Amino acid sequence: MHTDQGWQYRHRTWRKTLKQNRIFQSMSRRATALDNAVMESSFNKLKVEIGPLNYFSSAKELIVEINSWILYYNNSRIQSKLNGHSPVEYRQMAA
Repeated sequence: MHTDQGWQYRHRTWRKTLKQNRIFQSMSRRATALDNAVMESSFNKLKVEIGPLNYFSSAKELIVEINSWILYYNNSRIQSKLNGHSPVEYRQMAA
């Protein structure tokens, strides 16, 4: 799992959880914002489009919304840089 060097990703509990689940952690280098630019952009879109966390009454409800957004983002959302196609459509056309 690649992250920036935010305190939440350096926290002992987080790192222990990753280790218990056999997930290897990597972090961006200092002062290299472009290392994470694509993920930062995606997470920002997610947070803006699903709204504030306190809107959800449970973690399960939030997970359902995130999964729904991911399906939309990849399958339905059209992009001008992909000639008006969704990411999945564009990849299928290229294949």
